[in-house]
Amino acid sequence: MKHIGASLLTLALGAQPVISQSRQSQSRQVTDEQVRQVHRSAILVDTHNDVTSATVRGLDIGPRRTDGHTDLVRLREGGLGAVFFAAYVASSYVEGNHSANRALEMIDTIRHDIIGRYPNDFALALTADDIAAARKQGKIAALLGIEGGHAIQDSLRLLRSFHALGVRYMTLTHGNTNKWADSSGDMNRPEVTHHNGLTEFGRQVVREMNRLGMMVDISHVADKTFWDVLQTTGAPVFASHSSCRALSGIPRNMTDDMIRALAKQGGVIQINFGCEFLSQKSADSSAWGNPKQFAALRERANREAADPQARRALLRKLMEENDLKVTPATLADVVAHIDRVVEIAGIDAVGIGSDFDGVGCTPVGLEDVSKFPNLTRALLEKGYSAANIQKIYGGNVLRVMREVERIARGR
Repeated sequence: MKHIGASLLTLALGAQPVISQSRQSQSRQVTDEQVRQVHRSAILVDTHNDVTSATVRGLDIGPRRTDGHTDLVRLREGGLGAVFFAAYVASSYVEGNHSANRALEMIDTIRHDIIGRYPNDFALALTADDIAAARKQGKIAALLGIEGGHAIQDSLRLLRSFHALGVRYMTLTHGNTNKWADSSGDMNRPEVTHHNGLTEFGRQVVREMNRLGMMVDISHVADKTFWDVLQTTGAPVFASHSSCRALSGIPRNMTDDMIRALAKQGGVIQINFGCEFLSQKSADSSAWGNPKQFAALRERANREAADPQARRALLRKLMEENDLKVTPATLADVVAHIDRVVEIAGIDAVGIGSDFDGVGCTPVGLEDVSKFPNLTRALLEKGYSAANIQKIYGGNVLRVMREVERIARGR
């Protein structure tokens, strides 16, 4: 059996290089054993998972659960090698200057409720080498990424403190424009003060992240902010959970020109599995396609629920009651986004940032973290080699991490 498995993996590694995957009309036949071998050969790094919004409220990540997308049992079934757990700070914490406090709570839930509670299964990782070391130990590398630049409360000192606590990327904005960077989430709201991209302090934030060795995450930022970041940074940047605007035209996704520019500077776009990010039909049936109706429901949810998680749950309920149920995307849609990036920017420019437990709708076939082998099968059937799947699943973002670390050491 060892010989058979090795032969199958060799066959996968010897498959044709990715040149025009999206143009193939015939699918390759792939065996279950081949899928297992190729899946195990990759270090699967998911750069954005929001289960932390539940663990901070007491969820035990260990046992299998019937709701949500993530638990330890399903992480093992999905063959995850590393997860960047999101230290998500909702924009509501800006009021009263509670953002930094919330960031500390979210950092603590990753270090205490996930890594500390299951030390035989998770290992804190601060570097790319730590991810490889965790893999050798049979553990899942757990990493920290802050979502929402308002968490630093306009202080480079807080940024440095968060880095010291283990944070290895920060999303410069969330859905809200902060005092130093414009967000894609509120560009059509005239009551919001915008900066035409990054302010000078925003540029200082980017440069300080370069100096520290913290990856700059441009998911959620406005287009002008993205271009300002590329002009400012001295290290590769990445999008931790975004997809292709050419396939689903929501502002959170990246245009072809943005993806090409990101790749040219050595960066990576990590594909988001939220249905609206993947399919135009899904986007049209969602809040993105019904902004006025959604705004009214959001205002009601804000009035009726004080806790951010309770607000999100109420908003989902109101959307269902008002027939704003999102049309599901598919596994094929995920592959189409990977194809698109490969076609316009190359195999080194794409990775995985699922946004599991941060999105309400996930693709049929990729419903939760246990389903990643389905994606492996789909990529193999499309003609991707094992070597290319290894790049998509972790090799590309590990390369970015190592370059960010190298540049920081040289300063």
